[in-house]
Amino acid sequence: MYEPIRGKSVHRTMARASDFPHRSREEELDIQLAGHLAALLQVTDELRALDPSPELDAAAAHLAEQVTRLRSGHPPVRASGTGPGPGPRTAALHQRAHALAGRALVVAASRADTAAAILSAQRMDAHAATLAGPTQVGAGR
Repeated sequence: MYEPIRGKSVHRTMARASDFPHRSREEELDIQLAGHLAALLQVTDELRALDPSPELDAAAAHLAEQVTRLRSGHPPVRASGTGPGPGPRTAALHQRAHALAGRALVVAASRADTAAAILSAQRMDAHAATLAGPTQVGAGR
């Protein structure tokens, strides 16, 4: 029923492992963290367009700074424009931003990047507070 393989694999290539570029774990984590922070920056820019605020402006500036650092000085592409104002789409964007900040926090903690971890945690807290709304603040008193 079962016959052992008698020949060499047809999937084996003639290329040596040194023929392909390889990145270290740290480089891979840098790329992954930069991607998460860039996605968070994009959502932050969308939120800024819908409902401008100084807090979102500062957050976007800090996110752009971290992405630029992780990408060896290459600044991220930024979204611009104005939207119709706050609405039901805003809550969905805050949820997405919260999730992206959580992913960035996990990767930042994994690579021991304190600055990115702190920024990610701050963004998570800010989006969670916005999603909780004013009715949840002080409810435990």
